[in-house]
Amino acid sequence: MKKQKGKLLQVAHLGHPILRKKSKEISDTKNFEIQTLIDDLIATVLEVDGVGISAPQVYQSIRIFILASHPNPRYPHAPKMKPAAIINPKVLDMSKRKIKDWEGCLSIPELRGLIPRSKSVDVEFMTRDGKKVRKTFTDFVARIFQHEYDHLEGKLFIDRVESSLDLISEKEFQKIIKKSKK
Repeated sequence: MKKQKGKLLQVAHLGHPILRKKSKEISDTKNFEIQTLIDDLIATVLEVDGVGISAPQVYQSIRIFILASHPNPRYPHAPKMKPAAIINPKVLDMSKRKIKDWEGCLSIPELRGLIPRSKSVDVEFMTRDGKKVRKTFTDFVARIFQHEYDHLEGKLFIDRVESSLDLISEKEFQKIIKKSKK
């Protein structure tokens, strides 16, 4: 993997109050601190084999996250996309059709949950260069978007689990992945 220009950030874990706080909007997307944070978030998410990371997860209560889907040991079937900064996102519409699938979280290491999410989501957000974008995400990338958006709202994936029977350890999840490859 090529060297990212950002630095690795410490990730907040379950129990830290920042993960339960609603984040504030960003007024100036182009300021130096925001641009540096974007680079640092991208470097961090790629280094730890994540597919997304939000500012609250690195102790910053602001409305920004990174979508960075790519195949990796934690998500071997993830589609490949260039990491993208999502700033001040708004959900405009979500499909009624929900799909249950496994999710993990960098803030809750060693745990996975079978979480229902909308198959598609229509959204609006600002890019790192200040452009307003309207887009529809589907399938796995829609799931990442919803997961990261929840972080901005002070919610975690464990809040959406329907039953404690839908929680497993990362170790057991990796066994499921290995079996599915055979």
